[in-house]
Amino acid sequence: MRVLVGGGTGFVGRALTQLLRSRGHEVTHISRHPGKDQITWEEVSNSGLPSCEAVVNLAGENVLNPFRRWGDAFCKDVISSRVETTRTLAKAIADAEQPPRAWVLVTGVGYYRPSPTAEYTEDSPGGDFDFFSRLVSSWEAAALVPGSPARGVVVRSGVVLGRGGGAIAQMLWPFRLGLGGPVGSGLQPFPWIHVRDLAGIVCHALESECLQGVFNGVAPSSAATSNGTFAQELAAALGRPALLPAPAWAVRAVFGAERALLLLEGQRVVPKRTLESGYRFVFPDLPTALKDIVA
Repeated sequence: MRVLVGGGTGFVGRALTQLLRSRGHEVTHISRHPGKDQITWEEVSNSGLPSCEAVVNLAGENVLNPFRRWGDAFCKDVISSRVETTRTLAKAIADAEQPPRAWVLVTGVGYYRPSPTAEYTEDSPGGDFDFFSRLVSSWEAAALVPGSPARGVVVRSGVVLGRGGGAIAQMLWPFRLGLGGPVGSGLQPFPWIHVRDLAGIVCHALESECLQGVFNGVAPSSAATSNGTFAQELAAALGRPALLPAPAWAVRAVFGAERALLLLEGQRVVPKRTLESGYRFVFPDLPTALKDIVA
């Protein structure tokens, strides 16, 4: 299968590319710059899709980039890097003489309202209560291609954990030094997934002709994981204590009040349709996932 991947050079994109190529698929990345096995976003906008059987979009500015101040300019980048790239691909699919068979978009569990008790499946309501939920709604709406033969799949991802990037990259050194701990109260849910499983779910969706609709990209045990549990398990995997919590006021000072909610609140998300689809998680529980990451 020839697969076109937007955001293919990022953390999740590298894992997906490796998996797809190991399974015999051809992968072309869409990037800002031309290169080997790459085309540019401008080429897609001007000339449409190259010949391919599937399209995946993983593109998106890192919302928790600590070096970017939360303000209008950054918000605009966060929106355009997700919604506009998705719109570009959806238009190219709609205009293609031979459209791809599958069209997969990876969004986020920020669609669901944070709650310490509510459990969310793919059928749960959401998408209209704050900046991030509305962002996911706009992002997913941009992917719609009415009347297209391409199967539409949306994977709502949790916090992505893995070696060499993702959420762990910024946390590892404080924890290695024994300076890690929970964020805020530590009681908030922590919806997580190993990067190999997120790549695995996308690959499963591409290869399974019958799958379409929304799938939650979180580990089966993540609904029972709190931020405090995550901190304890990460510290244990490193053989270090987890005694120094990051107070809520400090998180707000670094990230801004709106963005800090992503760290200080969370959702209990269940991958109901993902499991029903037959996907088998490589890392269903946190200790095994963390052992793989810090080994």
